[in-house]
Amino acid sequence: QFMQACRKDTIFLLIAAAGLTPIAFSYGFMPQKSLHYLFDVSVSDTNSIHIFRAVMGLYLALVLFWITGAFKVQVRQAFLAVVLVVTVISIFLALVDFLMSSIVSSVL
Repeated sequence: QFMQACRKDTIFLLIAAAGLTPIAFSYGFMPQKSLHYLFDVSVSDTNSIHIFRAVMGLYLALVLFWITGAFKVQVRQAFLAVVLVVTVISIFLALVDFLMSSIVSSVL
């Protein structure tokens, strides 16, 4: 059990989970103060506050997924597949965004 915990991917998942946890809490506990301090964004209405609390829930679910994946091989394999799919989708969306902004800026 201890040797499995010392694997590089296990250590990476635990460090990533530890790094994402304070970020998740900064979004959800007091979004009015943390978002203003971090991004100079004003969040005042109830709907926006609930949206950022939902983001906190999603981040905490991801943290739980990473911690589970650090110690269970089946979940770790699923995690790696999810990372690959999300990376490909993110690159595709960034490319689409770049192309669309280039087209719009050339038209205007």
